[in-house]
Formats: sequence, structure tokens, C-alpha cells
Amino acid sequence: MLRTTTCGALNIQNIGESVTLCGWVQKSRDLGGMTFIDIRDRYGITQLVFNMDDNQALCETARTLGREFVIQATGTVVERSNKNLKIPTGEIEIKITALEILNASKIPPFLIDDETDGGDDLRMKYRYLDLRRNPVRNNMVLRHKMAQAVRRYLDALDFIEVETPVLIKSTPEGARDFVVPSRMNAGEFYALPQSPQTFKQLLMVSGFDRYFQIVKCFRDEDLRADRQPEFTQIDCEMSFIEQEDILNTFESLIRTLFKDIKGIDLPEVPRMQYADAMRLYGSDKPDTRFDMKFVELNDLVKGHNFPVFEQAELVVGINAKGAAHYTRKQLDELTDFIKRPQIGANGLIYYRHNEDGSIKSSVDKFYNEEELKKWAAAFNSAPGDLILILAGVKDKVRKQLNELRLEMGTRLGLRDKNTFSALWVLDFPLLEWDEETERYHAMHHPFTSPKPEDIALLDTNPGDVRANAYDMVVNGTEIGGGSIRIHDRTLQALMFKHLGFTKEEAQKQFGFLMDAFEFGAPPHGGIAFGFDRLCSIFAGLDTIRDVIAFPKNNSGRDVMIDSPSTIDDKQLKELRIKTDLK
Repeated sequence: MLRTTTCGALNIQNIGESVTLCGWVQKSRDLGGMTFIDIRDRYGITQLVFNMDDNQALCETARTLGREFVIQATGTVVERSNKNLKIPTGEIEIKITALEILNASKIPPFLIDDETDGGDDLRMKYRYLDLRRNPVRNNMVLRHKMAQAVRRYLDALDFIEVETPVLIKSTPEGARDFVVPSRMNAGEFYALPQSPQTFKQLLMVSGFDRYFQIVKCFRDEDLRADRQPEFTQIDCEMSFIEQEDILNTFESLIRTLFKDIKGIDLPEVPRMQYADAMRLYGSDKPDTRFDMKFVELNDLVKGHNFPVFEQAELVVGINAKGAAHYTRKQLDELTDFIKRPQIGANGLIYYRHNEDGSIKSSVDKFYNEEELKKWAAAFNSAPGDLILILAGVKDKVRKQLNELRLEMGTRLGLRDKNTFSALWVLDFPLLEWDEETERYHAMHHPFTSPKPEDIALLDTNPGDVRANAYDMVVNGTEIGGGSIRIHDRTLQALMFKHLGFTKEEAQKQFGFLMDAFEFGAPPHGGIAFGFDRLCSIFAGLDTIRDVIAFPKNNSGRDVMIDSPSTIDDKQLKELRIKTDLK
């Protein structure tokens, strides 16, 4: 080894020892007769001291060291006169007797420190330098610890980790596939898996009973803070179980992670029906760190000749407790917020429940004080509260109010990253209608089992069929989702029929799975957790990019290696592919 110890290991107990350290120069300070160098590695920082009186040549060499030079330094551990108790090595320093420059460094394009002057684009271009910074590296360490904790937990429950193929078959449902041309099979393509869904079901048919995998998945989707073209799942499947078994097993996994990694005793996770989540929060992944549930007002506000309310399918609002002090300027900001194209509301109605008990509304012209007091009773508002109301088409206005609720939660400091609230959302619709294609699509995926009591509705009211499906939500982010699967060929064929597949199309795309169901498929179900999302929540981050070693930017590009990129004509010819960028 080129070193005897690391830069974070030495302390006052090591005084007098001769040691050799290797690492990067963090900073240097030249004080004339003495030069101090901070040497850094993954484990910490240690101060090196060079004395002109002891060894002039060595001291002069030290003065030539620049930031990020890679060095090897040998010397004796001595007690520091000016201690730094903020770091583990702050009571000692190394009096250097030998120094070797292992590799010089150019001046880095940004400051490699906890607080850097590099912007996102620059740090992405030089990601290998950004990874030297403690905050970024600590995210990778957290990710590692979480992965190991997952493996320990599942291994103790007899889950088997099985790798599934990366080159598979393209399927028409769900997100767009990334496709890979096959040179040996001209004109044919592999797809990268959006998830190992069919393979883990086949493993259940194979009798593996309990499977898991921490696995890469790929989806060619538009990107955002919590989405990357390649991402990682904790993928799990179990045989001979019911929904309750899945919920208990994987709620325990999440609670174990919070305890082992964060030292937090997460309470028992409450459960909520999908229909209630949409009615009370306008979202299938509500942030339950704060209350602010929806209150529907149709019965109270209709019949008073206020056109906005009279024409609306739904009038609904929230109580922003303690926000009655909001100024007209702040209310105008909220109105502008909900009118943004991505939200699309037409306007905002409000009333203040003033500290003196009076109620002041933006629609006083249409509603007298007695009527407004009925509103106050509905919202259970108290002096100091601000009520915000939207009106419009039922499904749209709920989604709009959800955005306003989250904005108010942020403004009022109710979305603390160090507070964690988990929730199971159950019984999603099995199918959702797509206006563009004019047919039903699977809300989860085509292999999700309907509730047994709802199967008869497939032929009469398919939109009312509930799925045997469940999501886990933490702090308003979906971190995992799964379902009890179809394990019967007849029911799976019926499902494909209602999704618009012909028998021939279903056989071509999924015949291998339907055939497998004829050879004794056990009842089974599973769940997949978004590992990147889970890590980002544990790290208190807003984007999953910061828990991925080499992420893509919002355009799906890796600016460090300049990917994706064109390939040369020879490769295209071998693959028998022609490009047309007109």
C-alpha cells in the first residue's frame, strides 16, 4: 500500500507514530517559515506541516503544490497548538519528513469544497470532480448503506436476488422504450426494460417464491427532478400471498430503513383509498405532513347568483391556518400561481377570518355575513385563518387545488424535509380512459389483477373496476407501487381484450407469459420501490440527480461524456439503419 492510514483516521492517541498518507491537496497556507497543507481523501482531512528550519528543500516543494495535486506524505503525528475541534483529526498534524508528488493537477474549473462556486451545468460536465465534494460523496455513501440494508432485510426473509435480462422485447403499453438494434438479426430490435415485470412473474411460475433485485430500468420519457431515463428500482415479488402480506412485509422494510439509516421510528403507516385521496387532496400521492384537507362547498354556495360558482361542477377550498395576515399582493401572487398554464385555474376566491372574528370575503357582494359564517363552520376556521377556494370542472379543479395546497404548505413552512409522513394509497382504478386513443389503458400495467368482486364490471362499467393495487407515498412522493398479479390465462386474456388488444396482438406481445400461466402459475404479487427517489428523500434533496453518481441532465444528456451521440456510417451500415432527420 502507498499509505499506512487514511486522512480521517488519526487523532490524539496516535501522537509519536510515523505515518504515510496519500490524497489530494485541499488547501495550502504559506506563513513564511512554515507551510501548512490540508490533505484530503474519502475519509477526511489531515493537516501537514512543513518547517523551513527543519528542511528547506521539502518546504519549498510544498509551496509548489496546487489544489487537487495528488501527493504522498510521510511524517510523525504531533499535537497541534491551534486545534480545530470541528473535524476528527483537528487535534493533531503531521510533521512531514518526505513528500512525493504522485500527480499534478490543472486548476479545477470550480471550487472543490462543501460550498462550491460551480453551477449545475459545470459540475455535471466535470462530475468526476464534483464527486470529490463531501456533500455529493455523502449521498453516494447513503445510497450504498441503504442498498446494503435492503439486501440484509430481504435476505433474512428468504428473498433470492436474481438478475433479469437487460435486452428484452419492446411492448406497446406504458412509457416509450429505449430500443437497441440487433446486428445479427437485421431489422429487429431489442428494448431496454422499463421494469422486470414479466420476468419476475415468470420467476414466480418457476417456483422461486420470493424474488428481489436492485435493478436498472429505462424509460424514454420527458424528464423532471424525480425522473431520469435510467433509474433504479428495488423490485420484489412473492408467491402464495394476499395484498395484506405485501403491505406488511414492505411497510416493515421502509420502517427498518428509517430506523437503521436515519435513526427514526416511523409510526405504523396509515392507509387511504384512492377515491378518498383524490377527494380530500386532489392527488394520488398526498403530502400528509400537514392537514389542509379539501372542503366541498356546492351545497353552501350554489343559488346566490355568483356566476363562477353557479357554472362550476365543483366548488372546493382549503383552510390555510394562520394565514389571514396575507396582503393583497400575496393573494395576487397566489392567483398568478394558479393561473399559470401548467395549472390552468381561472381565478381564486378567498375569505379572511380576521383576528376580531369578522369575515372578509372577495365575494361579499353575493354572500352576506350569515352565509359566510356557514362557510366558516364548514372549514372549521378560526380567527387568523385564510380560506382559499377554486371552482371548475371536478377532476381539473381538484388537481389545481392540490397544487395550491402544496404551495401554501411550502409558504407556511409545513413541508419540513426532516419530517417524514408515509401513507399507503389503495384500490386504484384498474383502467383509465385516454381521450386521444379513445380506449382504456392500464393505470398500473396490464398484469394487475382487478378486485375479484369487480371483475363482472369489466363488461359493463370498466371505468369503475378497482385494481388490487397499492402505492406507498412519503412526503407527497410516490416511492413504491405494486399489485396482486393476474395468474390465470383466461382473466389475462380478458384484460388484454379490454385494453384493445386483438387475440393475435396479445399472443405476439405476451404469449410467452400467457403460455406460462397454463403450467401451474401460483397466486403472486409484488412491489417496486423507486430507489433513487427513496435515497433523495432520506438525503433531504429535491432531485434524484444528486443521489446518482453519473446522472443525465434535463435533456437526457450526459454532458460529461457527450452522450447520446451520433455513430459512424460503418456502424449504421452494419446495423442496416438509415437516419432521416428532416
